[in-house]
Amino acid sequence: QVQLVESGGGSVQAGGSLRLSCLASGSGLSTYSMGWFRQDPGNEREGVAIIAHDGSPSYAISVQGRFTISKDNAKNTLYLEMNSLKPEDTAMYYCAAGNRWSFRPDRYGSWGQGTQVTVSS
Repeated sequence: QVQLVESGGGSVQAGGSLRLSCLASGSGLSTYSMGWFRQDPGNEREGVAIIAHDGSPSYAISVQGRFTISKDNAKNTLYLEMNSLKPEDTAMYYCAAGNRWSFRPDRYGSWGQGTQVTVSS
């Protein structure tokens, strides 16, 4: 079982940027499909960006062209670079590890505690 710890969240104005990190321990990132998800109160958790074992990324339509997911297997760290942030990007952001490359949260068995991103207009 892999343990995940996110960091890098914060408060920014619209148009700003943030870089989230997710440090994995207990198992190497190269053995998992990884993803970033977000959830705000009253809404279901949604997939934002996912990355396969081989590094192939995929993005939700709402973040395409603005967010970039990447990973450094040597550092066991997953990243989410977020640019041109919008108020609707405000949410708790979670990283997750699983055996399936999917935007469905139920495909992931390991989750971090989350990091809050707040974008003001």
